[in-house]
Amino acid sequence: NVLDAQVRASVNQKLEDSGEKERLKEFLRQRLVESGWRDDLKEYCKEVIKDKYREDLSVDELVSEITPRGYATIPDEVKAELLERIRKFLASN
Repeated sequence: NVLDAQVRASVNQKLEDSGEKERLKEFLRQRLVESGWRDDLKEYCKEVIKDKYREDLSVDELVSEITPRGYATIPDEVKAELLERIRKFLASN
């Protein structure tokens, strides 16, 4: 939907212009480490490499293998915290 795309672009621009986007990215990194998500995904990467080891296994192939699991396993509480921070930012701007 064109309107949704325009709203997303506007919100993204506000986040970038204010520096909030970088702060949110750092918050997300920290929370993913604290929740154990990063370590779990790292272990999954090792399993994928071990199970599919080939000398020509590319980084792109590895990324395409782990990305769906990465998105699917982000803890709900981390998603909720991030969404709440975005809402607060938008309400104050």
